[in-house]
Amino acid sequence: MQIWDFEGKTVVVTGAAQGIGKEVASEIVRGGGHVVILDLNLNKAEETAKELGNSKAYRVDLGNSESIRETMAQVLNDYERIDVVVNCGGIVSRALFEDLTDAEWDRCVRINMTGTFVMCQTVYNHFKEHGGGRIVNVASVAGKIGGGLMGRSAYAASKAGVIGLTKAIAKEGGKYNICANAVCPSFTKTPMTSSLDEETNNRIISMIPLGRAAEPHEPAQMILFFASDAASFVNGEIGDVDGGIVLD
Repeated sequence: MQIWDFEGKTVVVTGAAQGIGKEVASEIVRGGGHVVILDLNLNKAEETAKELGNSKAYRVDLGNSESIRETMAQVLNDYERIDVVVNCGGIVSRALFEDLTDAEWDRCVRINMTGTFVMCQTVYNHFKEHGGGRIVNVASVAGKIGGGLMGRSAYAASKAGVIGLTKAIAKEGGKYNICANAVCPSFTKTPMTSSLDEETNNRIISMIPLGRAAEPHEPAQMILFFASDAASFVNGEIGDVDGGIVLD
């Protein structure tokens, strides 16, 4: 597998204690970078930091804007320079539209979209002051096709919001050398998907032209590309890692 060059870079990754986020963090360390792991589960995050090395863990609640701002203020105080922020953390909502409660809608949008907005905003001025930076937001094919794999309406709406937000940051931040891109995975083998029953699992896989779920390292590769200097002229791109679902 390719080794991405992150020598001397400090990268913040949310949701990095497990799943795709952990895979991203692992490859950044392998490429010579230092990873700041942000996760709701501090114990798990600290275990991951110890396992990976060259990492430090912080607790953050992506559903609480104050928690994000306080944690990122501490991170920016602890590190002279942050080079990249990767927003992997999030939740899924499987509620049908007709059954969707206000509370479920609010929770999904608050964590997936507002949490991403606040994370991006906390580093925006830091990037401006230091001549630029890179943001990679993990959205979902659900944000393009209206859900239907795992997540449904609330999830699809929250991820569509992440896509729009990413483009807006790219447009406004470009003149400051701030690049923002997003990655849209489809069904991926993570702790979030491991609890699905066999019927649901088979139904989802039947919708994927490649006929299988992704391994975490597969969407991680596009995230790492967008996060690296290899993507120095890539800004506002929304990349699909979906086995052929969207085909755009």
